[in-house]
Amino acid sequence: LSSRWETCWFKVELSIPPTWAGREVHFIWESDGEGMVWRDAQPVQGLTKEGEKTSYILTSSLKETEPHSLTLYVELACNGLFGAGKGSMIAPPDPDRRFTLSKAELVVFNRNVYELLVDLEILLDMAQLLGEENQRSFQALYTANQMVNMCDVMDASTFPAARDLAAAIFSQRNGESQHTIHAVGHCHIDSAWLWPYEETIRKCARSWVTVVRLMERNPELTFACSQAQQFEWVRSWYPGLYAQIQDFVAKGQFIPVGGTWVEMDGNLPSGESMVRQFLQGQRFFQEQFGRICSEFWLPDTFGYSAQLPQLMRGCGIRRFLTQKLSWNLVNTFPHHTFFWEGIDGSRVLTHFPPGDSYGMHGQVEEMLKTVKNNKDKGRVNHSALLFGFGDGGGGPTQKMLDRMKRMSDTDGLPRVQISTPDRLFSVLEKESSQLCTWVGELFLELHNGTYTTQAQIKKGNRECERILHDVEVLSTLAVAQGGAFQYPASQLQRLWRLLLLNQFHDVLPGSCIQLVVEDALQYYTEIRSTGAQLQEEAVQSLCRELLQPTAGSAETTLVLNTLPWERTEVISWTGPDRKKTLALVTVPSMGYAIVREPLLPPQPVAVRKQEDGSIAMENGVIAVCLDMMGHLTSLRLVGSERESVPDGCYANQFALFDDVPLYWDAWDVMDYHLQTRKPVTTLLKPLEITLDGGLRGSASFSLQIGEGSTLTQEIILDATCPYLRFVTQVEWKEAHKFLKVEFPVQVRSTNATYEIQFGHLQRPTHWNTSWDWARFEVWVHKWLDLSEHGFGVALLNDCKYGASAHGNILSLSLLRAPKSPDAMADIAHHQFTYAVMPHLGSFQDAGVIQHAYNLNFPLHTVPATSAQCLFWSAFSVSSPAVVLETVKQASPRGRTMVVRLYEAHGSTVVAWLQTSLPVKEAMLCDLLEQPAAQGHLPLEQRGVRLSFTPFRVLSVLLVLRQ
Repeated sequence: LSSRWETCWFKVELSIPPTWAGREVHFIWESDGEGMVWRDAQPVQGLTKEGEKTSYILTSSLKETEPHSLTLYVELACNGLFGAGKGSMIAPPDPDRRFTLSKAELVVFNRNVYELLVDLEILLDMAQLLGEENQRSFQALYTANQMVNMCDVMDASTFPAARDLAAAIFSQRNGESQHTIHAVGHCHIDSAWLWPYEETIRKCARSWVTVVRLMERNPELTFACSQAQQFEWVRSWYPGLYAQIQDFVAKGQFIPVGGTWVEMDGNLPSGESMVRQFLQGQRFFQEQFGRICSEFWLPDTFGYSAQLPQLMRGCGIRRFLTQKLSWNLVNTFPHHTFFWEGIDGSRVLTHFPPGDSYGMHGQVEEMLKTVKNNKDKGRVNHSALLFGFGDGGGGPTQKMLDRMKRMSDTDGLPRVQISTPDRLFSVLEKESSQLCTWVGELFLELHNGTYTTQAQIKKGNRECERILHDVEVLSTLAVAQGGAFQYPASQLQRLWRLLLLNQFHDVLPGSCIQLVVEDALQYYTEIRSTGAQLQEEAVQSLCRELLQPTAGSAETTLVLNTLPWERTEVISWTGPDRKKTLALVTVPSMGYAIVREPLLPPQPVAVRKQEDGSIAMENGVIAVCLDMMGHLTSLRLVGSERESVPDGCYANQFALFDDVPLYWDAWDVMDYHLQTRKPVTTLLKPLEITLDGGLRGSASFSLQIGEGSTLTQEIILDATCPYLRFVTQVEWKEAHKFLKVEFPVQVRSTNATYEIQFGHLQRPTHWNTSWDWARFEVWVHKWLDLSEHGFGVALLNDCKYGASAHGNILSLSLLRAPKSPDAMADIAHHQFTYAVMPHLGSFQDAGVIQHAYNLNFPLHTVPATSAQCLFWSAFSVSSPAVVLETVKQASPRGRTMVVRLYEAHGSTVVAWLQTSLPVKEAMLCDLLEQPAAQGHLPLEQRGVRLSFTPFRVLSVLLVLRQ
């Protein structure tokens, strides 16, 4: 079979010989493609050779009354467990790869022989692994030897006595102090990775139907299953299977965990996206199964933001399970069970299964490793073991369960009980008084290339986060204005779910095959086009009076601001003469202004070319000097004459690095790449003035990068603007190269500050310890800043996530060029903008946070025909430390909205939320939009009074008058 990602159907007609009466009969199927058995038009069994699933049990004891002839269908996929890579697992898929069916048979299964073999396996493992100093290993060895002597393979009647010998050993109990392992079935399924989203739907069905079959035979089996999206897929495509799953959820065996829409990346999604992962996930689990999840489950994600503990707790979760930090390349993480404290002080109980895996097989070796490797011996005496084949491998097997039954309480081995996440965490909570606390991010010292790989996916994510923010703000305001406008709740849910799906931890990080990239970009296109349409409908309703021509009206422009502070900016607009022109406008916070006459700048932008070909620009706030190569040679604050660029250094310096990781190509950038730095020096077009000042000055140039790539940049300075913008286009055609841009600055500090979800944190600018240098490449959201007392320089961006600050050099990671698993990764045209902002005082007081938002959320302009000049503001906040991040309708309530604010400076502050909307009631709520106990907020003259501690996120329900 060939033709990847398609399936081929086999009709299988079976007839069981009557002589097999009373025997256990299996249908055996071995192929290197994944398969599914269908019977009576329903899926009944997944078949995956790599997951040790090669048989479908037809009967455990053939009775005369059972049908002896039957027809099955086998759906065989043209992909293995890990896709169809050419030569290695993570290589790009091989279009010519063939898949073979090697065996299809009807067989009698001898359960007695099987049980005997499992007994011997456990005894021999004990003999081998318990060590010579442990008498238990000799007891196991001698027992196994006796069993072999006693057994006559030709005479089944000798088996029971041999099995009794094994049972005698297994029934010798442990002492009271023995460690207890909580074994939970699991099948981690990547929502897309080395296969497309569509194939994941089939992987879920194949795996989960296998689990359901196993549960029917083993009522003690528990299975933890995350990702609401995957449940939704099975609900839509396999309703019969889904109904069976619902039954086992009700019985407490099939256990939804995680509470999120998908197992998302833990670094790059915005704070609001992370809230929506939980909101969509928990709401789905509540609707479908009548309860929300109590533990966050993210075993395979590439690091965990320090804001996650607060977000978990806001969504009804106080427990967290992962194991990915065991992949650290440099430092061994010091705990397996601990409290994790976020940047606001929120704490969650965290457990890493000490076996450092989420795909165990229930073997003796794994049980011993779980105990030996546990970093918190003496503090807690319970740990988790997740067993089962993942990624479509069908999860647990009968053999895994049978191995663990023999280890339930056997002297010399830890106690092993089939358990649930809730049972494990409940015990850990009782034992938690001695646990240590880890403060701040859980940084994975590996896979830091994923902050940069597949730049178009990164850009799509940032843009679509912005689009959905703006659509929600404008739609909510349109509803508040009254009239016939309906909040587009169902369309927004669909768009959010597409965005959340693309935040899966192999899609947004860029570690997926080309087919997945194409799907992801298509979803972003859909969000952009539907989002634009929804935004237009909201604006038409919100501003309908201003957009209708009336007597005596003039051509004007309506400018909308979706951010919670007043903004004065240069925009491009269509003037009365239908020409595109620039205008300086002031627009109130979360509102709009009608502009007829643009403002005059307090000081126009001056641009001049010097004798040596360099160009100087100044706007009364900053003064810059650029050489012919586009380097920034001087960046001064006009008032203070403070220089930002050190003597003899170039800022805006592009550098190219060799980027050849050891194995994980799309994932990793290794520390040794830093030794291969080559500054970009080949000029194609020297710097030329493109706009000579007034409201905007700009200059552009082009460089050649590497062998065949080109970069063109327009450097822009606007009137009144405190930052210099670099609008960049790259035609990228490299292989295993990494492009960065560097800003050496005249600032001395041992720490740099990086924006994260709803806040910021500091990371060292030195490499003193292994923990410091392991963070040679880190992630950031919209800005990073290096400040000393009284002065600093910030780097802002509109779609980049990789960065570093070493010594006094701020560096932004722009593009990579890995070749697997997508051979064409990033080979495309790229457009992105970054900006540099020098400032006096702290970055908080200088407004770096607000300016980074402004760069990411442009003002919207709409042609209007209003006679009067108008300003209207829906919301404002009295403190610059507090950001009003989100305004949305509370679903599914009619005239109730949710506003979400956070403290962004790292300070304790009281802020007043002011609104011009007809609010009749205000109350605090959690992130799932449930009103808080004693959460009622009085409406006062100054608005609603809100108290914040550092980085606290508050959500408020506002009920509007009818």
